[in-house]
Amino acid sequence: MSYITPAELAERPGAREIAQTASAAHQMVRDDALMDATLRGLERSAWTGEDIAAADAALARVQDAVSEAGALIDGHLVQRGYQLPLQLPEGSAGRSMLTVWARAITRYYLNKDRMTDEAKDPVARDYRDALRLLGLLAVGKFSLGEGDPAASVNASSTDVRFQSAPLVFGREQMRAFR
Repeated sequence: MSYITPAELAERPGAREIAQTASAAHQMVRDDALMDATLRGLERSAWTGEDIAAADAALARVQDAVSEAGALIDGHLVQRGYQLPLQLPEGSAGRSMLTVWARAITRYYLNKDRMTDEAKDPVARDYRDALRLLGLLAVGKFSLGEGDPAASVNASSTDVRFQSAPLVFGREQMRAFR
């Protein structure tokens, strides 16, 4: 399942970063407006066919990264026992967290060729944070918030009741000795 859309990626991190990271070196998308229109599914007739083909190739790479990020997130959700595809209402805290994690993972996949210090790179930091939180979610130490389907299942299973054998020396049994 896709937890983020190309249009959401056009908002943040933006068409410029997507154009720089998703384009092939020999077929770079030079116009940020074209990449923005491609990500949002808008009209692109003002550009040449060659430019549109480069933008489409970049979009295909973005969609591959989005699907890989969704598969990684689903792998963690399955470990917790979620029924997939996970359908959370738009605007819910859980949906927002999944979108943030999908954005971080997608950006990391698109930036794999970048030469930076991984310890100081914000893209790598966000990716590590997303994986850490997904790991905590998988083992039940983190929740998607209110409306979390796994939390409501686990909350009802913690009801503990005790039952014992009937009393041997109760009031009724002791009355016989008076």
